[in-house]
Amino acid sequence: EIERGASKADVKKSYLRLARKYHPDVNKETGAEARFKEITEAYEVLSDDEKRRRYDQFGHAGLRGTSGHDFSTMDVGDIFSIFEDIFGGNPFGGGGRRRRRQAQRGYDLETQIQITLEDVAKGAEREIEFTRQDLCSTCEGTGAKPGSEPVTCVTCGGTGQVAQSGFSGMFRMVTTCPACGGAGRVIRDRCPQCKGSGRQPKRRVLTVKIPPGIHDGQAIRIPGEGEPGSPGGLRGDLHVVVRVTPHELFAREDDHLILRMPISFTQAALGAKVKVPTLNGHQQELTIHAGTQHGEMFRIPGQGLPNLRTGQRGDLVVILLLEIPKKLTAEQEELLRRFAQTENHEVMPQSRGFWEKIKAYLS
Repeated sequence: EIERGASKADVKKSYLRLARKYHPDVNKETGAEARFKEITEAYEVLSDDEKRRRYDQFGHAGLRGTSGHDFSTMDVGDIFSIFEDIFGGNPFGGGGRRRRRQAQRGYDLETQIQITLEDVAKGAEREIEFTRQDLCSTCEGTGAKPGSEPVTCVTCGGTGQVAQSGFSGMFRMVTTCPACGGAGRVIRDRCPQCKGSGRQPKRRVLTVKIPPGIHDGQAIRIPGEGEPGSPGGLRGDLHVVVRVTPHELFAREDDHLILRMPISFTQAALGAKVKVPTLNGHQQELTIHAGTQHGEMFRIPGQGLPNLRTGQRGDLVVILLLEIPKKLTAEQEELLRRFAQTENHEVMPQSRGFWEKIKAYLS
């Protein structure tokens, strides 16, 4: 449908229109794939000056001995330009153009610190020490020996990508250059300190501020204290995971503190005023009313932990546990037996001494 003297722009325009119509991914009709291959072969011939000259002079006979329609004579950028025009994008993902690998962000790091429940209540500062892979001080991260510089990669010509034949030779796939890893440059004279990696381990000491109310397992993020990225890339972050040591008296539930406190039978039965320890080291008076049962809870407002966001403090929840004495004096036992008689409850008989048992046995 095009004239013998059609320009390359006219040839491409005609090819794109027919390729959209007959491409196998678009047209499922019988014969569409064969038609697409014919169109592709024609475009390969007419877009190449030498092949087009031979075809114009000798017809199909002038193409004998030449490669089939594998796009091998076409520029990779033209290939992707065609597929972007047909499908609106690169069939392999991305922009499709030759480009160097984008700068990569550095790796994040993680470490742990141990704090107490008192630190949670007031906030704290801790000095942490860790080792990270940092820029080499000798080559400043280039990986090249001082006085030398990386050179352009001869495999990809500095683009960071290479083309490989694929899909039965119909066109070529563009992949990351294996020689330079996509950087477009390679190191000939390696830095003796880092062996060309551009990295070396370095010790780092920081002071970390721990906010009041932090929970066990939460992490504090310190931006830019991770490992360096590729040239032009941002540093990663440092994540400091906080572990809270269990307290010998208090347990935590959200922003509240739980204290399990034993009291005697008489305190529970008759009522009492007891001193309750708090996390700040002081004591708070608590009134126990007469007839308090085992497991009852009392709240002391504002004696818990601060909320991480609002700073508002939770409560101290006191759970009373009735403690039964394991040993009684003779007077205590006598008083309790007299009390049991008033309750009309059956109790175990009073124990007798060893010699009383011998005397009873012999008689």
